[in-house]
Amino acid sequence: EGNGKDAGSAGGFGTRAIHAGQGPDLATGAVMTPISLSTTFVQSADALGKGSQLGYEYSRSDNPTRRALEGCIASLENAKYGLTFASGLAASTTVLLSLPEGSTVTSIDDVYGGTNRLMSKVLAASSGLKAQFVNMCDPSTDLAAAFTGSALIWIESPTNPTLKVVDIQKICAAAKNVGAKVLVDNTFASSYFQNPLDLGADIVFHSCTKYLNGHSDVVMGAICTNDEVIYDKLHFLQNAMGGIPSPFDSYMLLRGLKTLHVRMQAHQRNALSLAKLLEGHPKVARVSYPGLESHPNHEIAKKQMKGFSGMVTVWLKAQEGEDELAAATRFLGRLKVFTLAESLGGVESLIEHPAIMTHASVPADQRKELGIDDGMLRLSVGIE
Repeated sequence: EGNGKDAGSAGGFGTRAIHAGQGPDLATGAVMTPISLSTTFVQSADALGKGSQLGYEYSRSDNPTRRALEGCIASLENAKYGLTFASGLAASTTVLLSLPEGSTVTSIDDVYGGTNRLMSKVLAASSGLKAQFVNMCDPSTDLAAAFTGSALIWIESPTNPTLKVVDIQKICAAAKNVGAKVLVDNTFASSYFQNPLDLGADIVFHSCTKYLNGHSDVVMGAICTNDEVIYDKLHFLQNAMGGIPSPFDSYMLLRGLKTLHVRMQAHQRNALSLAKLLEGHPKVARVSYPGLESHPNHEIAKKQMKGFSGMVTVWLKAQEGEDELAAATRFLGRLKVFTLAESLGGVESLIEHPAIMTHASVPADQRKELGIDDGMLRLSVGIE
C-alpha cells in the first residue's frame, strides 16, 4: 500500500504527526524511533542475492530511521508514498532528472530563486531541459496553450516571495487535458494547511528545512505521491543518485513533525496579527498575506487551504530623498525581535530582502516584472 499507510497512519493530523510510520522498536521496545547509523545490514547465505530478511541492505538504498520519516511525511500529505532527500534542491533535481531529456517544464513565474536557477541555468545546459515561466494567477493566461507540450507543470502556492495563491484544482484540470503531470511545492503552506494531492496534483514537494522541521537545524527535501509509476522512478533515482538525508537528520525531522500542528497554528495567529498591523501602517506601501481580505487570491486560499500559514511580504514606502533600498536598509537595521537571515519556517522570526538574498539569481528583468524590488521584504513570522 506504500509507506504512507504504515502503522500509526490512522487518526487526525496531530495523531499522525506523532505516530505515523513509527512504532516501538522491535529490538528494544524504545518508544522513540532510534537513529540507525549502520551503513550495512546482515544478509543470509541461504538467500544470497535476495537482500536482507528485514528489507535493508545498504543505508543509501534504505535506512530504518529514514523509512519511518518517509512514512510519516507521506501520511501527513494523504499520500501512499514518500521519499526524502538531502535538501530541497536535491529533491527538485531528482524530479526533473526523471523527465525525458529535452522535456519542457512550465513553472509558475514567481518561484523560488534556486528552482529558477536549477531549471534555467543548470539542467537547461546539462540535460536540455526547457523551462518556461507563466503567470498562472492571471485569468487572461491561456493555460491550455501554455501547458501544451509540457511534461510537468511546477506550482508553488503560496508563491515565494510574493505569496500569490494558485488555483490548484484549475491548474490540475488544465494540465490533465494536455497530458502533463503537476507538482505542487507545498513548502509555504505546510501539510497542516494544504494537501495538494487531494486537489488533483500528482506530486507534492517540500523543502523540509522550513516548516516541517521548524527549528532551523536540518536541511532536507521530500516528495510525496499516490502514483506508483512516479514513485518507482523517483525511488530508483533516490538510490542511484544518492542524494539522501542522514539518519540523524531523519530523526531530527521526525521530532520536528511531532509539533507541526501546534506550531502552524501559532505561526498563523502571529502572522495574521502582524499583517493587519502593517497593512494599516503609513510607512508600508503594500502587504501580501493570503489571510487578508485585500489579497487578490484570498477567496482561492479560503477554498483550498485550511489556514494561511506564517509568511508575510511587505513593500515599504521610501521617505522623501531616499530610494527603496535605503528605506529597506534603514528598516532592517532597527529590528529587535526579527533576525535578518535567509530561510523561513523556524520557530524564530526571520526577515530577508529577496532581491539581494534569496532571489538574487533571478534575472533582473524577471524580478522587476514580478514586483521583487528593493523595497520588498519577506517575513517568516515565528511563534514568539
